[in-house]
Amino acid sequence: MIGTQELAIIFGIAVLLFGASKLPELARSMGSSVGEFKKAQKESEKSLREFEKSLNEPTAPTRTKVQETAEKLGINIKGKTDDQLLEEIQKNAERPKEVSEP
Repeated sequence: MIGTQELAIIFGIAVLLFGASKLPELARSMGSSVGEFKKAQKESEKSLREFEKSLNEPTAPTRTKVQETAEKLGINIKGKTDDQLLEEIQKNAERPKEVSEP
């Protein structure tokens, strides 16, 4: 830890380097710099917490176009891969359409 003598020496060197009239201005600028640093630190910690929270939240699974098309055709998509769904879509397309007569 810094003792009283060391602080006095540092203060004396600061007075010699900057002059007595500049010390209050220097102290103000150092104080505002420390304040800005703490503000930025809090913002980054908040951002990190929000990011961690977003990673832990379950996201809704996104559906592929193949799955959407299969659903529109009335094909059950649960537990099927896109390749399996494509095969069913092709089979569905090959079947002749039932024509209802008026």
